[in-house]
Amino acid sequence: MGNTGDRFSRLAALKPAHGVAQKPAALRAPDETDALSRLLGAGIARNHYGEHLAIRSWFATPEFSEPSPVALDLLTKAPARQDAASGRYKNRGCDESTSRRTRAAVQDPEKWLFLDTETTGLAGGTGTYAFLVGLAWWDAGGLQVEQLFMRDFSEEHSLLQELSARLAERPVLVTFNGKSFDWPLLENRFTMTRAIRVPSLAAHLDLLHPARALWKLRLGSVRLVELERHVLDAARLGWHREDDVSSALIPQYYFDYLRGGSAKPLAGVVKHNQMDLRGLAALFGKINALLDERETSHQAADSLDLFGLSRYLNRRGEKERAHSMCAQALGAGLPAEFRSQATRELAVMAKRRGDVERAASLWLELVHDPQDGVAACEHLAIYYERNARDLQRAVEFAQLALAKLQRQCAHSRDPYATARTARAEKKLLCRLERLRHRIERGAGRAHAPLLAHSAAAGAGSRSR
Repeated sequence: MGNTGDRFSRLAALKPAHGVAQKPAALRAPDETDALSRLLGAGIARNHYGEHLAIRSWFATPEFSEPSPVALDLLTKAPARQDAASGRYKNRGCDESTSRRTRAAVQDPEKWLFLDTETTGLAGGTGTYAFLVGLAWWDAGGLQVEQLFMRDFSEEHSLLQELSARLAERPVLVTFNGKSFDWPLLENRFTMTRAIRVPSLAAHLDLLHPARALWKLRLGSVRLVELERHVLDAARLGWHREDDVSSALIPQYYFDYLRGGSAKPLAGVVKHNQMDLRGLAALFGKINALLDERETSHQAADSLDLFGLSRYLNRRGEKERAHSMCAQALGAGLPAEFRSQATRELAVMAKRRGDVERAASLWLELVHDPQDGVAACEHLAIYYERNARDLQRAVEFAQLALAKLQRQCAHSRDPYATARTARAEKKLLCRLERLRHRIERGAGRAHAPLLAHSAAAGAGSRSR
């Protein structure tokens, strides 16, 4: 009976879960004369708008990454707006309610749809078509990929109808630069059909923006190809870009095919799109691990990645984690060109969390920095006036800040530097005047008891 129970358990596990989208409809196999379909390994899909090609593949890598609730919250939280005057980050008001709805929508990975397009142009516009739409979703622990290809512009309606059906099943879109390019282009193509309604998305996660925040400091370029090479380890995941086609040539390959040229380059385009989809899914896994709050996920991270993470967290209001990541980045040995910037940001965060002693020690490290020396001296003047109660030291740092500011202005070629310097100089002069007034007033109070004692002694001697 135990064996029978195990067999029934395995059979039950193979049944589709309640609420999970069903498998796409079966494809018709191409005939012997359909050279393009056979070249691409495609089947022929049909709906009431006509036909298009569909290429379906399943990949064991990248493996499914269970989304961290913390990571999802950060990815869908609206970044705060930085106030130019105070440097503080403030919430964007109505955007926060939108973010809450988005966070609720992305909780179920079964509703996610990774998307990447190959188009007839890279500039967008009404004349640009998406001739290949790559889709992917998590399935059986790996990645199921379906690529919709139109053999001619007349098949666009059929392709878009299939895409609309997929988005109805999985309305959470995950892209790389899709908010700026892929999705606006597809919205435009849906509108141009005058027949197929633009699908409604429950949420849209564009991974370009967190990737830029996390890795631009280290890599400079955050193109998906660069991320695969330096962050994702695509070779370990089972693909490489050595024989990849250039994105700039893809539109020309399609136009050549439409004009009767060779279709062979299109096989490379399909493979390129597959690698982009796999890279997109792997990128989510990497971002998911890095944004997770568990410290073990950061042990092997590069110092610049930790600094990028700190800045990303700070913009989303995660002050404590941002402070911790910035401290870890400095401890891991940041390159010299970023060390003063990280020290400054750590000092600001330490002050805001009430650790003024730590903030002062960090500002002392920056007193002689060419970029941050003025700000460091000004912060130290504030610290010694308000916290350490050492007015003389506060005067010294205010004077040093003023001297540094005037020296910087003398060597600056910025036409707007004079006005900025004048405002900062006026502020420092006001501080110095107030400090000197406080010192004089304090000295007056110190002498007052002595004067009173002398006067009393003089009166006593006269009475005698």
